[in-house]
Amino acid sequence: MFGAVQLGVLAACVVLFVPMGMAGWHLSRNKMLFFSGALFITLAVGVHLSPYFPSFSHFLMSPAATVVLGDSRGSCLSLLHDIVWDVKPARLMRPFSNTDGNTNGSSKSSPYYRELSWSWARSKSVLECDFQKVRSSDASDLLNGSWVVVAGDSQARLVVLSLLNLVLDSDQMESVKSDLFKRHSDYGIMIARIGLKLDFIWAPYVSNLTDLMLRFRQNVNLPDVLIMGSGLWHMLHVSNASDYGVSLQKLSSSLVSSLPYSRELGNDGPVTGSAPIRSQHLFWLGMPNLINSMLNTEEKREKMNNLAFYLYNMELHKSRILRQAGGHFLLLDIHSLTQSCGPQCTEDGMHYDGAVYNAAVQIVLNALLIESNQKL
Repeated sequence: MFGAVQLGVLAACVVLFVPMGMAGWHLSRNKMLFFSGALFITLAVGVHLSPYFPSFSHFLMSPAATVVLGDSRGSCLSLLHDIVWDVKPARLMRPFSNTDGNTNGSSKSSPYYRELSWSWARSKSVLECDFQKVRSSDASDLLNGSWVVVAGDSQARLVVLSLLNLVLDSDQMESVKSDLFKRHSDYGIMIARIGLKLDFIWAPYVSNLTDLMLRFRQNVNLPDVLIMGSGLWHMLHVSNASDYGVSLQKLSSSLVSSLPYSRELGNDGPVTGSAPIRSQHLFWLGMPNLINSMLNTEEKREKMNNLAFYLYNMELHKSRILRQAGGHFLLLDIHSLTQSCGPQCTEDGMHYDGAVYNAAVQIVLNALLIESNQKL
């Protein structure tokens, strides 16, 4: 008994050669018509045979066989952290006189300062993305009418400081700093000029972030931009990467139940194939590069070592919070920024020069431009 493939081939031969043989003599004097007819019949045979070769049919119908033009957003997001630093040697600050006549150097503990600047790499792929350092006026326009929440530890507070430095003038910043840096406290500001509401939530543990997401869910209100991250306090005071991983899993579950879902893909919650509506922009604030020898206490040097950082970072990626792993949050990779800047950019091995957090804010703003299809 012939199989399905053999029958298909036999039928194809009949369809192809019998009509061609019968028509060949009549068409032999018109080669254009002859080959047109042959091409048509060959295509018909191909369609006839395709069900018997599923791999070929799959290739024709697969998305990979389709050329997609013009959508480079994903690749550009992955290049946002391709930053190079220009760190000039430390110089002695020029002394200045106070009103009482006393001569002082820098307000920092050291009278020396570094000239620190950064730019995006000049590779072809980065240049094609056309990243830009967003100016104060453009940042104000981009964030106009938005609610921005930054939640986490001292790293998150420094991100808030850089964002405020961008949208406020120097006089306003003087009044802001004393309130922003109140120890272990929240901070909020409404910038009426641009309708920007900015909240900093002191949340040093992942459990604090989970509670915050549950509050958002109860209030049925999510910020337009949410930047959050945690890990340093857990590493120092709990020192258990597995426990950190469990906390991240709980946070991930709270995210699934708190984020709105597309009606097209299912609005009843976390069902297979559902996806969060991208009206919210979510960023996970990664931990900085920890330079163990520069940490300022013995406890920190003992507990916050390279192995601990590696284990905690592994738990973060296993938790699937990050977009790269199928989660919702785009990683704001502070570790990459601080590692490339190096020891000359920090005094305590954990908190870095303001330029690092300025770069982080610029990455966030460029990501907002990319995801909202805007250009300056």
